[in-house]
Amino acid sequence: MPFIGRDGHVAILRDAIDRGRAGSGGALLVTGEPGIGKSALLEHVLGSLDGGQLRVLTAVATERSARQPFAALAELLRPVHAFEDRLPPGQREVLRRCVAPHEAEDADPLPDTFPVALATLNLLAEAAASLPVLLVVENLHWLDPASAAVVPFVARRLASEPIVLLATVREGFRGPADDAGLPTLPLEPLAAPDAAALVDAQAPGLSPALRERILAEGAGHPLVLTKLTRVARDAYGEAAASAAALPPVTRVESAFRARLTGLPPHTRLLLLIAAVHRGGTVPELVEAAQLIAGDTVHPDDLAPAVRGRLITVHGGEVRFRHSVIRAAVLSGAGADEHRSVRATVARLLSEGPRIPAPEPAPDDDVDAVLKAAAGHTERGGVLAAVAALEDAAQFGDCPERRAELLLRAADLAVESGRRDEVARLLDRAGAGPLSARQRARAAWTAARFHDDVPEGTDVVTLIALAEGVAADGDGALALRILWTAALHCVWVDGDHTAAGRVAALAARLEPAGEPLALAVLACAAPVEHGAHVLARLRHWAAHPSGDAVTDQTLGTAAVLAGAFELAASFSAAALNGLRAQGRLGLLAKALTVRAWSAALLCDPTVAVPSADAALRLAEETSQPVLRATTRAAQALIAALGGRFAEAEELATEAIGLGGAHRARPVLTTAHLALAQVAAAQDCLDGALDRLRQPHDPASPAFHPSALHYGLMDLVDVALRAHRAEEVREVVARAEQVAAVHPSPALHIGLRFARAVLADDTDAERLFAEALAADLTRWPFARARTQLAYGEWLRRGRRDTLARTPLRAARDAFDALGAVTFAERARRELRASGEASAEAVPDVRELLSPQELQIALMVAEGLTNREIGERLYLSHRTVSSHLHRIFPKLGVTSRTALGRLLRSSP
Repeated sequence: MPFIGRDGHVAILRDAIDRGRAGSGGALLVTGEPGIGKSALLEHVLGSLDGGQLRVLTAVATERSARQPFAALAELLRPVHAFEDRLPPGQREVLRRCVAPHEAEDADPLPDTFPVALATLNLLAEAAASLPVLLVVENLHWLDPASAAVVPFVARRLASEPIVLLATVREGFRGPADDAGLPTLPLEPLAAPDAAALVDAQAPGLSPALRERILAEGAGHPLVLTKLTRVARDAYGEAAASAAALPPVTRVESAFRARLTGLPPHTRLLLLIAAVHRGGTVPELVEAAQLIAGDTVHPDDLAPAVRGRLITVHGGEVRFRHSVIRAAVLSGAGADEHRSVRATVARLLSEGPRIPAPEPAPDDDVDAVLKAAAGHTERGGVLAAVAALEDAAQFGDCPERRAELLLRAADLAVESGRRDEVARLLDRAGAGPLSARQRARAAWTAARFHDDVPEGTDVVTLIALAEGVAADGDGALALRILWTAALHCVWVDGDHTAAGRVAALAARLEPAGEPLALAVLACAAPVEHGAHVLARLRHWAAHPSGDAVTDQTLGTAAVLAGAFELAASFSAAALNGLRAQGRLGLLAKALTVRAWSAALLCDPTVAVPSADAALRLAEETSQPVLRATTRAAQALIAALGGRFAEAEELATEAIGLGGAHRARPVLTTAHLALAQVAAAQDCLDGALDRLRQPHDPASPAFHPSALHYGLMDLVDVALRAHRAEEVREVVARAEQVAAVHPSPALHIGLRFARAVLADDTDAERLFAEALAADLTRWPFARARTQLAYGEWLRRGRRDTLARTPLRAARDAFDALGAVTFAERARRELRASGEASAEAVPDVRELLSPQELQIALMVAEGLTNREIGERLYLSHRTVSSHLHRIFPKLGVTSRTALGRLLRSSP
């Protein structure tokens, strides 16, 4: 039988399955309101498949299983349990502990979801090696939180696998798929001809009047149309050909009334109030229910009706999914209930809403719960810690305790990158009365997915919140709130008064160089506290913490202090630990800092793969400012590598993203990239105009940190454009800052500027001083200085002497992949009378960013499984990449690949 009205949808699903069979897997979410035909569509497509050519794994999430960790995942993976023996012991044990806990060897808590996700991906890859796999998940929105973290993670990594995921998702339900970036196939109500065809197929011979009434009531909704048609057919029988109206109480309504009887009393009362009130807000319904019931009613009491697909809640507004449901609620209530509800609703509408706000009381066990959750985190279970806090919030009657635990859980969930989890926890916290401070904390937590730069943030409120939290003795939380305030002051507003308050409080809270305090000080008051910050950073570099979060924070502080070499090192040290702990939000930040620092140091071997990984994680963890920062770093690397069209495209995207979030450092870096393009094409005036923007307080790209990494380019281009006098004021300001701030990048840039702008009598001495500085970890800056020195010597007709620094600069630029500067050095050498061979292409340029990552890890001696664990890929996907890498580079073995990369410049 044809599937009426969905031919196009059927074709799309079949095409996705066919591509998966061919090895190009992926995911597709079928979305729509309840009863629109999502499950029926999947059943129809599955029924037409040749079962022998595909391994079909199914799971149906239900509201009953939603609180059982990994319930849906266990159902999905049960048919491929036998393939677990092909996994490494660690991954095998992780899966057994979550999908078959009775087989686990100990009673440890369930593992965190990210190790489970990687093990799941590898298990599916093993199963798909012999037969393509089709995953079918119904009701993705009802997945238990643990499975909800795993399934989208796997779905985003199927492109190189013969695996396809098809899932149904209820429209309007906040769930795990919302931020996954997965393609969707929305189902709309049937068009009028298709709706009529469905009614005629179900009950041919209806009277025209009855048929039109059913079509009008059904409004293209397949479930309602089908049920109404069957009710009419069963009620009237042969008389349906002459009947003109539906039965007064349809079986559809009766079916919904039967479902209502299974709901908790408070839920049924809230629904009746909503039916009488024709909707209403959650606070209005809760207030009316409390007055009628004489008991405490919570917004959470609406949850069973939401899960039962009876109502929707959008922006606090409650709406019934269909008029039939509202009618069932009204018809199922007695006359006394109607009168009571109508009277209460009428009185509240005349008085205005008022929600009782019980006075919160302290609870002694909050600290104990937080300590236990910290234990989960230390063992690599961020989401396990979140679950522990949420479970603890269910017990006890103290609203303050409940809100505190849920806010702490949401705060911790930010680090995992699970925006849906954060939103759900904040909704739960907001369901009860919150103090003014708790409301501010909730707003702060929600805003952190914008990379700590929330739109419309009231910085004064944040500072006051931090002061209050600090006064209560929680200095760690106060520092984290100050971090948000500091970034907002400096990145967005340039509010130096507020920044001063932030720095002053952070300085008072800093216990022995606490890393986050260093980051706050480096951001809010880099000049005043620069010497202290750098001294503590060097201490941490000499005495590694061994803690991933500490290293990530130190990397951020280092990049703000202009110590890019330290920033790259700290960030690199954080990566493995953050991966193991499932802190993907922080991992994206560490990768971004590493990529940005490496770009400024002109180290594409580090910058390119780090930026690629950071970009993917920034998208997965909903951090748009990180995405913008990564794009700016990629633009700079492309510009230095001579890929001008790519650089302009990336920089334009970064400016759009950075401008939308008012992220000044993003704009600064993007303009630096565009200036590199312009200067390489001899558009020196345009390049100088771009380079001056970060130093102009009136420009959206203005940022004080430009003194750290834009000074060398500003002076170089100004001199070549014969406009050196225009930049002397910026250099003078840099001298004032450098007198108190020992920023490595700033002092390197200043030594360069002094030499380049000096009179001939002082230039040689100043060039010698610049080159005598320790530039071991700054090879790009050394080569830039050597190039400028060689150019100065050649202008003085000292060609023989000029060749030595020019050769050194050329060779360094070639090794770094700085194509535009290498060509400039070659031109100068030719002008001095020395021929210069063309650069040998770097084999690394033949690889995509992810291929480069994999190739470099192979060169380190890592196995495919170890590479997969670092990159969150299956080992079979890694193998597929290597099969493409080998012919690109002309090698046939891992040994040859490693040798080639080690010998490459």
